[in-house]
Amino acid sequence: MDQLLAGLKASGEPTRLRLLALLARSELTVTELTQILRQSQPRVSRHLKLMCEGGLLDRFPEGSWVFYRLCRDGAGARLVERLIELLPPGDETLIRDLERLEAVRQARVDRASAYFSANAEQWDKVRSLYIPEREVEAALLDLAGPGPVASFLDLGTGTGRMLEIFGSRVERGLGIDFSAEMLALARAGLERAGLVNCSVRQGDLLNLPLPGASADLVTMHQVLHYLDEPGLALMEAARVLKPGGRLLVADFAPHELDFLREQHAHLRLGFDRQEVEGWLRAAGLEALDVRVLPPVGADGGRLTVQIWASHKPGAVALPEARVNEQQEEANA
Repeated sequence: MDQLLAGLKASGEPTRLRLLALLARSELTVTELTQILRQSQPRVSRHLKLMCEGGLLDRFPEGSWVFYRLCRDGAGARLVERLIELLPPGDETLIRDLERLEAVRQARVDRASAYFSANAEQWDKVRSLYIPEREVEAALLDLAGPGPVASFLDLGTGTGRMLEIFGSRVERGLGIDFSAEMLALARAGLERAGLVNCSVRQGDLLNLPLPGASADLVTMHQVLHYLDEPGLALMEAARVLKPGGRLLVADFAPHELDFLREQHAHLRLGFDRQEVEGWLRAAGLEALDVRVLPPVGADGGRLTVQIWASHKPGAVALPEARVNEQQEEANA
């Protein structure tokens, strides 16, 4: 009862209902919200603070910015969902807010496109060295299984491409990356794709801002070769994986293309299969499969992609309906 009353008090004001309507469609910063609401930064910040304290919103720092989004768990999340359903769709104030939101989103897309254009040549150069990315993505989807997946986590999410290709299979997706520029790019991509079930957050892959055993599926796509301590990153990925959950790791086989280290910040020139499998075992994971994807028309200057599929030992949680079926079968 106390939680319900706190949530109702925190939402019972016109500006706060407007904030809920906006944050139901996109995670936003204080600056962006002030642009939409046409209110001062201190006033908007005060409303956001009270709604966070009331369990309706979550806040996530990202460099010098702080993003806000609707709470996704607990009593606050259920109350927010109901309040949003009750908001009148024809309200003129809300309609104007949503029009301004689209302008803010477009500005994000424009900034992301400019960043992408400035770096596209370098990314295309690396992609040209191995099998087409669509084939890597198809292998990852196959190794993940048919789904649906309740909780999906993409580590080192970069442009958010893994969130985009898995988005239709998952109930909730989260991408973690340390680069604010890449997070801006990923956020714009998710909004273009309409994937409201997916979001991104800034974080350190060696110290994830997540509780243990919270993800059903974790991916690390072309991430390990950027890391000083890949084994520790895999151990942290295993920590947040639920028992029975699956980890997919895609990276290069050993190679001698030194320019990737010099020009593209690769700390490791690929990985031996046994080396990665040893890290997975040390993290308490069991191997399921390894896919080797050699380049088409390999000429000695290209890269082979390897994908390791592993899982965390333990029972996989069954949907409630299936649990009830099993109980009925046992009783019979």
